[in-house]
Amino acid sequence: MAETDTRLIQGRYRLQEVIGRGGMGEVWRATDESLERRVAVKCLRPLGQQRDPAHLAVLRERFRREARVAAALQHRGITVVHDFGESDGCLFLVMELLDGRNLSQLMTDNGKRPLPVGEVVDIAEQVADALAYTHRQGVVHRDLKPANIMRLTDGTVKICDFGIARLGADMDFTSRLTGTGIAMGTPHYMSPEQIGGGGEVDHRSDLYSLGCVLYEVATGLPPFDMDDTWAILIGHRDTIPAPLRSRRPELPGYLDLAVLDLLAKAPEARPADAAELGRRLVSGRTGHTPAVPSAAAPVHPLPAWARTLAPGRPAASSPAGQAAPAHDPAATLTTAWTQAGPGNPAGTPPSGTSTTEIVAVLAGRHRAGLGLGRLGRWTEAADLLRTVVRDRAHVLGDDHPDTLASGYELGFALSRLGRATDALDRFAAVAEGRARTLGGDHPDTLAARQESAYVLGGLGRHAEAHDVYETVLAARERAMGAEHPDTLRCRHNLAFTLGRIGRVTEAYATAREVADARTRLLGADHPDTLATRHEIGHALGRLGRWSDALAQHREVAEARRAVLGDDHPDTLAARYETGICLGRLGRAEEATVLYRDLVGARTRANGPDHPETLRARHGLGVNLGRLGSWDDALAEARTVRSGRARVLGSDHPDTLASHREAGIALGHLGRWPEALAEYRHITATRTRLLGPGHPATRAALADENHCRDRLGGGAGD
Repeated sequence: MAETDTRLIQGRYRLQEVIGRGGMGEVWRATDESLERRVAVKCLRPLGQQRDPAHLAVLRERFRREARVAAALQHRGITVVHDFGESDGCLFLVMELLDGRNLSQLMTDNGKRPLPVGEVVDIAEQVADALAYTHRQGVVHRDLKPANIMRLTDGTVKICDFGIARLGADMDFTSRLTGTGIAMGTPHYMSPEQIGGGGEVDHRSDLYSLGCVLYEVATGLPPFDMDDTWAILIGHRDTIPAPLRSRRPELPGYLDLAVLDLLAKAPEARPADAAELGRRLVSGRTGHTPAVPSAAAPVHPLPAWARTLAPGRPAASSPAGQAAPAHDPAATLTTAWTQAGPGNPAGTPPSGTSTTEIVAVLAGRHRAGLGLGRLGRWTEAADLLRTVVRDRAHVLGDDHPDTLASGYELGFALSRLGRATDALDRFAAVAEGRARTLGGDHPDTLAARQESAYVLGGLGRHAEAHDVYETVLAARERAMGAEHPDTLRCRHNLAFTLGRIGRVTEAYATAREVADARTRLLGADHPDTLATRHEIGHALGRLGRWSDALAQHREVAEARRAVLGDDHPDTLAARYETGICLGRLGRAEEATVLYRDLVGARTRANGPDHPETLRARHGLGVNLGRLGSWDDALAEARTVRSGRARVLGSDHPDTLASHREAGIALGHLGRWPEALAEYRHITATRTRLLGPGHPATRAALADENHCRDRLGGGAGD
């Protein structure tokens, strides 16, 4: 249909000008001459003559059905559909003519920058309200994206094109990736279940797509912003998006958390519905947060699905009609029947509770544990998940996949709490259970074994970790292929471990291979690619190639700054390694400037006693010594030593490293008796912990003997 065509459709709708184009056709400004009102007419691609008549008949019926559904939706946040039909082989919809701009146009008008914070929150609330209505009608959009959401000049937000996405699939408007069976809509906004193909897609898919839209209008970029379609799909399926506030710190925390919950990979981990999302947004904006149980433990907002779980029936002693006392939302997740005690030794549910109800409550409590972990409340997460493991084992069995899934998450929480031995035991139990029920090469079994290797590395048992990684990697390559994201993640971890057992050349080669593959699949600036490039820089330093290492770490730091922000932990980690390289290259003055800035950033982000803040101060002290400022170097070493003893313990390797830096500074200041006391402490501690023959112990003894020699020679000069 030409743009100059002003023919009547069905003798009623006069098309005047094209106001929009898309993969499914054109939108025209038009006039309804029967009612003398302005309308928009969406003309879908002509049906054509080449199709099978039976197929066309089915398609026309499908169009009528979807159009009736769209026309039945009556909500201020939904574009009104007035009429539909067919004219000269073209299916058309007649809709209200909207005076405004879609979100994609608003972003363009704003120079591709994010929208104002207040506007983002308002859009989120209005779209949530509209989706809550449509989902109650049993209607799922399936193609939410910025171009399908309009903001009118009066501030009203409307969703367009309900039913059109499903119709487009039947009309072959979506392309397919060759040989994969993955229906392609708009990759930047597709939910993982849409990408998977063949799975059930329900209202929670719209919630995920809305999360993608809100992420983009709030930060200026979609959560996975790569040029390659495969990389985007892999991101949706496998990668946790960066928090919104890492890209735009002024965003409110409740919005950041809500959008990240919308972007949960598993549908059941997202908010239960759009209505709950809307309540959560309003609660965050108005400041109506849950009560704080104690002054020492402020409550952070929990995900929607955690806050809606009830603590069970009111206690019999509660007066009728009296409001229940306020609770920490996390506390409501442990209902009375899950707590074993004198009156309930097995922690059994009350009589009359069905197994289905029990399983549903346990699923909600499992998700709540994940939410607590996301908030950094790892102690609470571990306590909750431990009860879920126990109760799921009681109801479902020790080896049920749900029981093992909770055990896996409990292991993760324990590892974040520094309880590495307990985490290792938990992951080993999960791996054994999954091997029995799912098989040794099942992805879930391999995931548990891979986490075991990670914990082994954290315990310094790198040789054991290496053996596990090699076994898991071989299984992943057999089952998934060499460039599957999970395979590459395992190879990345193997590269790290190779470096820690002294096989640095192999570590470098392996990391290079992983970085090349991740660059092809994810892009050069993807966080996973940058993590591997960070490891390449570390290996280059271990190989003595400090100039190459410096270049690598600087590039990684700059890329992370652009993608994640100045104060993101990964950005700061790359800057720390940059300082190491500068010091090794004799550029101590530059390193000192860098470390002073890094100490400030770490203090702002983590506090003065955080291990990473102390690590940056350690680097500052080392380079002050290289510059000959030994009094300042000694002061830094002693401050860091005291902080590490408080936070990490007096026997921690990092604490001992600070003792050594203090000894070095004291020696340079000619204070050899004090230096000897530092070295004696290190030797005694390492002998007790590692044994007299350990290389670290022998190195400490060599320092001690050197100090004795200087004292014997009157080395006060």
